[in-house]
Amino acid sequence: MVEDPEETVDFAVVVYREEGTWHAVALPRLAATDLDVLLHALREAPGDEGSLGLVSIAEDFFVLARVRGPLVRLMLSDVTAATEWPLAGEVVDRLDLPMPDEEDEAQPAGDMSLLADLGMSAMELGVLCDDDDLYPDEMLEDLADRIGFGRAYAAAVDAVIG
Repeated sequence: MVEDPEETVDFAVVVYREEGTWHAVALPRLAATDLDVLLHALREAPGDEGSLGLVSIAEDFFVLARVRGPLVRLMLSDVTAATEWPLAGEVVDRLDLPMPDEEDEAQPAGDMSLLADLGMSAMELGVLCDDDDLYPDEMLEDLADRIGFGRAYAAAVDAVIG
């Protein structure tokens, strides 16, 4: 496991839609190191239909979390990250999945259809996760562009990483 998870966070962003307009706000790094803190931050967002959290860790994997009232939907871009990264391990636990072995193949896990109502099917999300030429931040940027909040998302990420 990683000694200081906060040092490995690329960024965490909450995205929500209010009166038809997408908004994205950078979250503190702590929100990307603890699933309960992340979910609490997402619940605080004022979105009309809940909120979406996008977290990139160590240029290695990403987590999507969607919160709408009491409903929580989670997706992890690479289940094998759970063997090394606390946040990924918490997602695997919350999804009630077995902890992967170190020999397991990298593959996404969780609710692959959590973006379907926003215009990105489970199949499209799976294909995006399987693209070995993209880093997690690039995958999330592509996802944001496809759904329609690319500009707001890019501004929030730029505020974090410059």
